[in-house]
Amino acid sequence: MTKHHSGLAVPRLTSAATQALQADDAEAYCCLAGAHRFVITAFVTGSRILGRSFVAAYQQAQAASKYQRHVAKNGGGGGASASASLSGGMTLDEACKVLNVKPPAGGQANVAEVLERYQRLFDANDPQKGGSFYLQSKIVRAKERFERELGPMREKVEHEAEAKEGWKPKVYKDR
Repeated sequence: MTKHHSGLAVPRLTSAATQALQADDAEAYCCLAGAHRFVITAFVTGSRILGRSFVAAYQQAQAASKYQRHVAKNGGGGGASASASLSGGMTLDEACKVLNVKPPAGGQANVAEVLERYQRLFDANDPQKGGSFYLQSKIVRAKERFERELGPMREKVEHEAEAKEGWKPKVYKDR
């Protein structure tokens, strides 16, 4: 035993013990180098798999979009449903089912009934009152679909009424 400058006794290592420690250090270094290679290999392999997955998903989405455009263009198999799904909206039939109203017959729809059902269902599905945000958004989309369908009908009716009465300019007063 040798004394350290702090006064503590430090055991003296023999040359065999020193060689054993150096061998352990070399073995530990090799294990760390192997672990380092393993981590890098795992990272590179995972990145390649993830990249291929994204490429495959993009190609699939592109093919689906191309197919939908083809179906909508050629008018095959679905008509309004195909064009509604292409634009991401809903069909008029789906909107009628969501709001539980009859489809407009001959260009006439009960607008008051649609608005009343919309308001009642919208309030009943308020998330702050324990309702479903998903259902509430479906109800809003159904109302928007009705508005999109009824907009040209309203304009046509207003135009015909204006033609019967004669043209009367709308005068707005400054506020």
